[in-house]
Amino acid sequence: MRHAHEKSKYGLKALSALAEVPPGQLAFVGDIARRNNIPKKFLDAILSELRNAGFVYSRKGKAGGYSLARPADEIKIGHVDRVLDGPLAPIPCASKTRYQPCGDCDEATCQIRRLMLDVRNAIADVLDNTSLTQMCDMGGPEVLIAETMTA
Repeated sequence: MRHAHEKSKYGLKALSALAEVPPGQLAFVGDIARRNNIPKKFLDAILSELRNAGFVYSRKGKAGGYSLARPADEIKIGHVDRVLDGPLAPIPCASKTRYQPCGDCDEATCQIRRLMLDVRNAIADVLDNTSLTQMCDMGGPEVLIAETMTA
Protein backbone atom coordinates (compact mmCIF):
# COMPACT_ATOMS: atom_id res chain seq x y z
CA MET A 1 0.00 0.00 0.00
CA ARG A 2 1.39 3.37 -1.02
CA HIS A 3 1.18 6.44 1.22
CA ALA A 4 -0.48 9.67 0.13
CA HIS A 5 1.93 11.91 -1.75
CA GLU A 6 4.43 9.08 -2.35
CA LYS A 7 3.72 9.39 -6.06
CA SER A 8 4.49 13.09 -5.97
CA LYS A 9 7.66 12.53 -3.95
CA TYR A 10 8.94 9.96 -6.46
CA GLY A 11 7.89 12.14 -9.39
CA LEU A 12 9.82 15.09 -7.98
CA LYS A 13 12.85 12.85 -7.39
CA ALA A 14 12.67 11.74 -11.03
CA LEU A 15 12.29 15.32 -12.28
CA SER A 16 15.26 16.36 -10.14
CA ALA A 17 17.33 13.58 -11.73
CA LEU A 18 16.22 14.68 -15.20
CA ALA A 19 17.14 18.29 -14.40
CA GLU A 20 20.76 17.10 -14.10
CA VAL A 21 20.79 15.48 -17.56
CA PRO A 22 22.78 17.57 -20.06
CA PRO A 23 20.69 19.10 -22.88
CA GLY A 24 20.21 16.72 -25.78
CA GLN A 25 20.80 13.61 -23.68
CA LEU A 26 18.30 11.16 -22.25
CA ALA A 27 18.18 9.29 -18.93
CA PHE A 28 17.17 5.65 -18.57
CA VAL A 29 14.26 4.74 -16.30
CA GLY A 30 16.23 1.93 -14.69
CA ASP A 31 19.05 4.30 -13.72
CA ILE A 32 16.68 6.86 -12.22
CA ALA A 33 14.81 4.12 -10.32
CA ARG A 34 17.98 2.54 -8.94
CA ARG A 35 19.63 5.82 -7.89
CA ASN A 36 16.49 7.07 -6.15
CA ASN A 37 15.21 3.79 -4.64
CA ILE A 38 11.98 3.92 -6.64
CA PRO A 39 10.30 0.69 -7.82
CA LYS A 40 10.78 0.68 -11.62
CA LYS A 41 7.18 -0.28 -12.48
CA PHE A 42 5.89 2.52 -10.26
CA LEU A 43 8.34 4.98 -11.84
CA ASP A 44 7.23 3.93 -15.34
CA ALA A 45 3.65 4.85 -14.43
CA ILE A 46 4.71 8.15 -12.86
CA LEU A 47 6.84 9.14 -15.86
CA SER A 48 3.93 8.30 -18.15
CA GLU A 49 1.71 10.72 -16.20
CA LEU A 50 4.44 13.38 -16.27
CA ARG A 51 4.81 12.89 -20.04
CA ASN A 52 1.05 13.23 -20.58
CA ALA A 53 1.10 16.46 -18.53
CA GLY A 54 3.94 17.86 -20.65
CA PHE A 55 6.71 17.81 -18.04
CA VAL A 56 8.91 15.15 -19.65
CA TYR A 57 9.81 13.97 -23.12
CA SER A 58 10.34 10.31 -23.89
CA ARG A 59 11.83 8.36 -26.75
CA LYS A 60 11.23 4.63 -27.12
CA GLY A 61 13.66 2.01 -28.29
CA LYS A 62 17.17 0.91 -27.51
CA ALA A 63 18.53 4.48 -27.45
CA GLY A 64 15.39 5.76 -25.73
CA GLY A 65 14.92 7.43 -22.41
CA TYR A 66 13.57 10.55 -20.74
CA SER A 67 14.43 14.22 -20.50
CA LEU A 68 12.66 17.34 -19.29
CA ALA A 69 10.22 18.68 -21.88
CA ARG A 70 10.75 22.27 -20.71
CA PRO A 71 13.29 24.17 -18.64
CA ALA A 72 13.41 23.28 -14.94
CA ASP A 73 12.80 26.89 -13.92
CA GLU A 74 9.43 26.79 -15.74
CA ILE A 75 8.20 23.69 -13.89
CA LYS A 76 6.32 24.63 -10.70
CA ILE A 77 6.22 22.06 -7.90
CA GLY A 78 2.54 22.74 -7.15
CA HIS A 79 1.55 21.81 -10.70
CA VAL A 80 3.51 18.55 -10.51
CA ASP A 81 1.98 17.70 -7.13
CA ARG A 82 -1.56 18.29 -8.40
CA VAL A 83 -0.97 16.17 -11.51
CA LEU A 84 0.37 13.22 -9.52
CA ASP A 85 -1.53 13.40 -6.22
CA GLY A 86 -4.56 15.60 -6.84
CA PRO A 87 -5.71 18.63 -4.83
CA LEU A 88 -3.44 20.31 -2.30
CA ALA A 89 -6.25 20.82 0.22
CA PRO A 90 -6.27 18.49 3.25
CA ILE A 91 -10.08 18.15 3.10
CA PRO A 92 -12.44 18.30 0.07
CA CYS A 93 -14.40 21.39 1.22
CA ALA A 94 -11.14 23.42 1.20
CA SER A 95 -10.16 22.41 -2.35
CA LYS A 96 -10.26 24.93 -5.18
CA THR A 97 -9.96 22.37 -7.97
CA ARG A 98 -12.05 19.49 -6.54
CA TYR A 99 -14.32 21.16 -4.04
CA GLN A 100 -16.92 18.93 -2.38
CA PRO A 101 -19.14 19.99 0.53
CA CYS A 102 -18.83 17.88 3.66
CA GLY A 103 -22.57 17.65 4.23
CA ASP A 104 -22.23 17.44 8.00
CA CYS A 105 -21.50 21.09 8.84
CA ASP A 106 -22.34 24.68 7.98
CA GLU A 107 -19.45 25.96 5.85
CA ALA A 108 -20.19 29.56 6.77
CA THR A 109 -19.38 28.91 10.43
CA CYS A 110 -17.10 25.85 10.29
CA GLN A 111 -13.79 26.67 11.99
CA ILE A 112 -12.19 23.47 10.68
CA ARG A 113 -12.87 24.47 7.06
CA ARG A 114 -11.48 27.97 7.69
CA LEU A 115 -8.30 26.51 9.16
CA MET A 116 -7.94 24.01 6.31
CA LEU A 117 -8.42 26.80 3.76
CA ASP A 118 -5.50 28.62 5.41
CA VAL A 119 -3.45 25.38 5.30
CA ARG A 120 -4.31 24.83 1.63
CA ASN A 121 -3.43 28.43 0.74
CA ALA A 122 -0.11 28.27 2.62
CA ILE A 123 0.84 25.03 0.86
CA ALA A 124 -0.18 26.44 -2.54
CA ASP A 125 1.76 29.64 -1.89
CA VAL A 126 4.98 27.68 -1.34
CA LEU A 127 4.56 25.01 -4.01
CA ASP A 128 3.15 27.26 -6.74
CA ASN A 129 6.00 29.73 -6.30
CA THR A 130 8.80 27.17 -6.23
CA SER A 131 10.33 25.94 -9.47
CA LEU A 132 12.09 22.64 -10.02
CA THR A 133 15.35 24.60 -10.27
CA GLN A 134 14.75 26.25 -6.89
CA MET A 135 13.85 22.92 -5.29
CA CYS A 136 16.99 21.27 -6.67
CA ASP A 137 19.10 24.12 -5.28
CA MET A 138 17.66 23.56 -1.78
CA GLY A 139 19.07 20.12 -1.20
CA GLY A 140 22.72 20.12 -2.17
CA PRO A 141 25.23 18.48 0.20
CA GLU A 142 26.74 21.87 1.04
CA VAL A 143 23.33 23.08 2.30
CA LEU A 144 22.89 19.98 4.48
CA ILE A 145 26.39 20.39 5.95
CA ALA A 146 25.76 24.09 6.69
CA GLU A 147 22.41 23.34 8.34
CA THR A 148 23.96 20.60 10.47
CA MET A 149 26.78 22.85 11.64
CA THR A 150 24.38 25.67 12.66
CA ALA A 151 21.91 23.36 14.44
